Amino acid sequence: MKNIHNYNIDYSLFEKYDKEFFLENLILPFYEDDICLKFYVCASSNLTTVNEKFSKLIKYKECEEKDLLFALSFMDIKLELFHLFLMAISLHNIDEKYIQKFFDILLKYAILSRTSDIHIETYKTQTIFRFRVDGSLKTFFSIDKSFFKLISSYIKLLSNLDITLVRLPQDSRFSMNIENKNYDFRVSTLPTLDSESIVIRILDNKNINKSLDSLGLSSHILSSVKNALNFTQGLVLVTGPTGSGKTTTLYSMLKYLNADEKKIITVEDPVEYKMDSLCQVAVNTKVGLSFEMILKNILRQDPDIIFIGEIRDEFSLSIALQASLTGHLVIASIHANNSVDTISRLFDLKADPFLVSSTLKLILSQRLALSFCKYCNSKGCEKCNYTSYYDRTCIAESLKIDEKLSSLIFNKTDLNEIKEHLKVSGFKTMLEDGLIKVQDNITSKEEIYKVVYS
Repeated sequence: MKNIHNYNIDYSLFEKYDKEFFLENLILPFYEDDICLKFYVCASSNLTTVNEKFSKLIKYKECEEKDLLFALSFMDIKLELFHLFLMAISLHNIDEKYIQKFFDILLKYAILSRTSDIHIETYKTQTIFRFRVDGSLKTFFSIDKSFFKLISSYIKLLSNLDITLVRLPQDSRFSMNIENKNYDFRVSTLPTLDSESIVIRILDNKNINKSLDSLGLSSHILSSVKNALNFTQGLVLVTGPTGSGKTTTLYSMLKYLNADEKKIITVEDPVEYKMDSLCQVAVNTKVGLSFEMILKNILRQDPDIIFIGEIRDEFSLSIALQASLTGHLVIASIHANNSVDTISRLFDLKADPFLVSSTLKLILSQRLALSFCKYCNSKGCEKCNYTSYYDRTCIAESLKIDEKLSSLIFNKTDLNEIKEHLKVSGFKTMLEDGLIKVQDNITSKEEIYKVVYS
């Protein structure tokens, strides 16, 4: 099987011949010369009609059916992008309006398809546009490598980045109104061996508009989270690897807590989303506003609730523990595989057992698992990019720190003994939570095992 994106697709063939013919017969043309035509085909392609329609020598490359269906999807948008690409490179004096329109259409489609990140890279002879949807990357569009310099320069200008700087990473942001809605975008550039990699994060405010009830948490987990957030002091931790949905969960907690009678201060690097009525502080090392400096001064601001974007070292953990001991509710994220490992992680950061046992109220460990497509019942369709999955659901485990567990933590008890205590206390693991969602036909067993153990 060939990777369908290892070759440039000649989109002009869809207009030279019959576009509908290719779509109906599941055939993807990608190359033509005076002698032959080359097509991508799959097991469901109608090859008989191809041989009847074309008089040239026909060559086939076999690919997966879902890859072929995805490559043929939204063809009108891809053809429009292809024409704009041709206009942009055909002019002796480059007219920015074609590049601008190309980029506008690309962003519009990315948002329509629920993309979280757009990756723009070069590969051999290609400029490749890949979209991350529901955690997975798929190549949406590819054209000639010559276009990369044009599109990268435009993005850098739009983001107030140095277009001449290609050997060092750069980061910035820009905003844009698309379909009468304002979006923020975060841009990162990174030098590669041959060129640059550009990643655009789409900061869609719908993530911060989610309530705790809409995260998909099981009822017993949701109840334990709300109970912990009702404490006036203590430490609540959200754990999980990158891409596990921690940010959305944390902002949902802040939304749940946000009230006029409470002062909430956040320490973030960077601030992902702006929220009303919060004092959000962004780390800015360029002007000396470090994570440490903010944390040293935060208690002087008389906060009720402190949100720390990430506990990353001994100092940030020490501040979190001290603040939660002195009348503040502290919410933070920390990297750990699961709830029990989080306790070990705290001790790795030299946490005082007394402070941990006295302040820690709840550890929420989570992952995001793909949900079956609601439009095609997992058969594969244009809505789900022929993946059979659409959107993601949260699987989690909530570890409530009861009196017995607090005592075990205070004595730095071996983790195996803590696990034995949890077995008899009714604690449900993340895997058990996921398997419940398999029983409810929300996702597959294969997806749950992949997410929990990967």
